[in-house]
Amino acid sequence: MAKYAYPAVFTPEENGQFSVNFPDLDSCYTCGDDLKDALFMAEDVLAYTLYDYERAGRAIPTPSKSSELPLSDGEFVNFVACDTLAYCKMHNNRAVKKTLTIPEWLNEAAVVAGINFSQALQEVLMQKLKL
Repeated sequence: MAKYAYPAVFTPEENGQFSVNFPDLDSCYTCGDDLKDALFMAEDVLAYTLYDYERAGRAIPTPSKSSELPLSDGEFVNFVACDTLAYCKMHNNRAVKKTLTIPEWLNEAAVVAGINFSQALQEVLMQKLKL
């Protein structure tokens, strides 16, 4: 999981809303009630799409240069950034039960010390993964 920035094409609609399309990514588009909402929604759909790519093991495309994107009248390009790790933490935070094996002596020492096994495992995993 990583941080990304991709160009998005913003299209103003007649009703004041904006449509947003990420040309480099399959089926990555959204809309917003105004520019502020469109920017918020663009970050969300970008994070979701790239997180989905990561989980599926799909290659992450190289972002285009904004100057290479064809635009229609009124459209403009803005880069949108996202962090798929932050997105994952926010949207995929349910607990998962894991079974593990440790030596009996280590279990006894940890119980006597009052160590929370779940918390200890989480801390070590985050340290090893540099998260």
